[in-house]
Amino acid sequence: MGTHHLKRRGLVDRTKAAAIFAIIVGISMLGMWTVFYLTGNIPELETKPVELAFHLVAEFITAILLISAGAGLLKKTNWGYNLYLVAAGMVLYTMIMSPGYFLQTGDVAFLIMFGVLIILTLYFLTVIIKNKNV
Repeated sequence: MGTHHLKRRGLVDRTKAAAIFAIIVGISMLGMWTVFYLTGNIPELETKPVELAFHLVAEFITAILLISAGAGLLKKTNWGYNLYLVAAGMVLYTMIMSPGYFLQTGDVAFLIMFGVLIILTLYFLTVIIKNKNV
């Protein structure tokens, strides 16, 4: 009994960490785009406004779903679990696609950040899936 309880407790703690991670990433995505906009650091506003608009809609939906999924996990809801799976898939796509832009501009810091975020997202996705089956 004691070992199972400790295993279960560790997964619960990691689920809470996954929820907090999702919320932080979602808020960070919104914050990053806000800073880019306020500092005039989005050249695509002039060169590719339609493409950028669609990209931003996808980014904002991803961010909102991450924040919502994190809140749902913290409240231990079934919808939070299901939404986390969708949001994690969306953010993984973004994190795999976005580094290309920064690779082209030579911004290594963003490449490292995306690499770390991909690893953390995959780790927490595994935690969430395992916890659902416990």
